[in-house]
Amino acid sequence: MRIVSWNINSLRMRMGLLRRLVQQEQPDVLCLQEIKVEDALFPMIEVQALGFPHVLHHGMKGYNGVAILSKLPLKTRDPQDWCKKGDSRHGEVLLPGDVELHNFYVPAGGDEPDPALNPKFAHKLQFLDEMRDWFKSRTKPKDAIMVGDLNVAPLENDVWSHKQLLKIVSHTPVEVEKLNAVQQAGGWVDGVRHFTPETEKLYSWWSYRAPDWRKSDKGRRLDHIWVSLALKPRLKTARVLRESRGWDQPSDHVPVLVDID
Repeated sequence: MRIVSWNINSLRMRMGLLRRLVQQEQPDVLCLQEIKVEDALFPMIEVQALGFPHVLHHGMKGYNGVAILSKLPLKTRDPQDWCKKGDSRHGEVLLPGDVELHNFYVPAGGDEPDPALNPKFAHKLQFLDEMRDWFKSRTKPKDAIMVGDLNVAPLENDVWSHKQLLKIVSHTPVEVEKLNAVQQAGGWVDGVRHFTPETEKLYSWWSYRAPDWRKSDKGRRLDHIWVSLALKPRLKTARVLRESRGWDQPSDHVPVLVDID
């Protein structure tokens, strides 16, 4: 199974790029974040025409939203209402073989890394705490996958400068600590770093603000694919599709891909 996770940053605006990605990589399951389309306007006909007859989508007008597109049959489950905001940040399905799949869009957290001054950052920290507690309280399935834009770059080489980003939202010690707690609570294995050593720089996001993202290369790895311990031996490959950041009118995130036997 080839699974791809991508913060597409507006599904309807980037339908052409989605088509290009599908033709190039032929994923079996495609998890999207920040689709920015309410459920009533979800482009179901166009998505199914790409070869995905099975679709879960949770959207809202103009913001957030997640979708799971699958060539494989899936059983949908009701999403959690994280932080009681009803803001469409989680999708959950069961794939054939009772493989549980979660697709998350964790809040970005704004600019100021102080929850007392910045409600967006407080929301992010609460969201991560709720994820930790939820995974800790559940019976862990043998085969499970969690993907998404988790909006945290946890390792030193997940950012262009560990020292300079320690006080920048997405790489602060408190965010890293909380994301690590989520990973531990769910018994998750980092499927991408399984193939790329922690000593190597690896990014999945580059800011739109950079005049030349390639030249400055000030990236962060915010997009992740995690698997349960039982699936770790069945991981075959993982790639971050860096080149897609150079496509016409790209998302600021690039797709992340994992093959699982």
